[in-house]
Amino acid sequence: MTTNVQPGSYTPDFRDPQASNEEPTVVLPTGQYGSYTGTDFPAPPGVPPLAPNPAPAPGFQRPKRRVGAMIGGAAMAAVLGAGAGIGSYAFLVDHNPSGVSVTSAAAPSPTLDGTVSAAAAKIEPSLVTIAVQASNGSGIGSGMVLDKDGHILTNNHVVAGAGNGGAITVTFHNGTTATAKVVGTSELNDLAVIKVDGVNDLNPVTFANSTDLQVGQTVVAAGAPLGLSESVTSGIVSNTARPVRSGTNNDAVYLAVQTDAAINPGNSGGPLVNLNGDVVGINSAIAGTSSGPDGGQSGNIGIGFAIPSEVATRVANDLITTGKTTNAQLGVRLTGSDSELPTSTGVPLGEVVSSGPAEKAGLRAGDVVTKLNNFHTTTTDGLIAATRFYAPGTTVSVTFVRDGGAPQTVDVTLGTT
Repeated sequence: MTTNVQPGSYTPDFRDPQASNEEPTVVLPTGQYGSYTGTDFPAPPGVPPLAPNPAPAPGFQRPKRRVGAMIGGAAMAAVLGAGAGIGSYAFLVDHNPSGVSVTSAAAPSPTLDGTVSAAAAKIEPSLVTIAVQASNGSGIGSGMVLDKDGHILTNNHVVAGAGNGGAITVTFHNGTTATAKVVGTSELNDLAVIKVDGVNDLNPVTFANSTDLQVGQTVVAAGAPLGLSESVTSGIVSNTARPVRSGTNNDAVYLAVQTDAAINPGNSGGPLVNLNGDVVGINSAIAGTSSGPDGGQSGNIGIGFAIPSEVATRVANDLITTGKTTNAQLGVRLTGSDSELPTSTGVPLGEVVSSGPAEKAGLRAGDVVTKLNNFHTTTTDGLIAATRFYAPGTTVSVTFVRDGGAPQTVDVTLGTT
């Protein structure tokens, strides 16, 4: 089941000056590509993996809309999720491929003793502050070094404001700065890779599986909240697989790691790490109950969200190698509305696309999907997020009810958007 909280208001970064001043109100629900296999992207907590989970890798290997929209791709199902992009800290509140080898070299490692200070000491050399200067304003976000070649991972909504003719400046742990260019972006995952050239002594982050997290486990968030670079906060994992919707146009849907570690505007794109200093998520959104005193977005109230590391590494690899990425899809259209509440009955399929993955597996319009693997799907965003957690080509088990009968289960090989 999912849990509803009071809706909050948010101000997107780099807002269009011509756009309406009305801020969106959202409601929070709970809730093989290339050389990848299902084992590279295990199921959310409580969901049986497709195969035994691999050990956490030291790095990573290369290789809107509304009712009735397609799961996956640019067209989306009904907006039911929550979480506004916290992206760059807006200083002006009225402004609105090539084959690159990704290394897995770790940052200089202190003695990791399971403390917040040790985790912070490991992640800080890999942390960067990202300043974006655009024609309609400026802002600050966060990011993390991926490899020795200068690739940096951040949120799409941090750098989207650069647009045409904008400038991106990266500040490193040692105080040096460099100009960055955009390698690739994914609005539907709210992720982006940028690159700096000619910078030495880079310290790449290491990654761990977010699916290994447990509720109550201590995590550390790092970034530049409110423009205060190299800030570290700590808290616990509040939920391990919360369906959340965020991003520049609220189109990114994912099974977020929820935490009460203080996350504020400017933290976006920065790492959420475990006490080993390994990245388990990319800070991307916060929940709020009201707007700030200047009419902007509210700050931290103890509910923040991070894109899971499994999704982030897959998308980053795609962006580095090809400049673009794809998402998994079931090949169905859904019904729903922005005000839809979680239910125990599941998600009805409004249409099953001809020759799509779902139809090939035997699903029909009107079937009510209750689980994808063992992730209970109680909202359309929950079903979208559970689908997108996996790489295209992954085979998942879909449990559904037809005409009020007994639950049935079929295997569906996810398609590519």
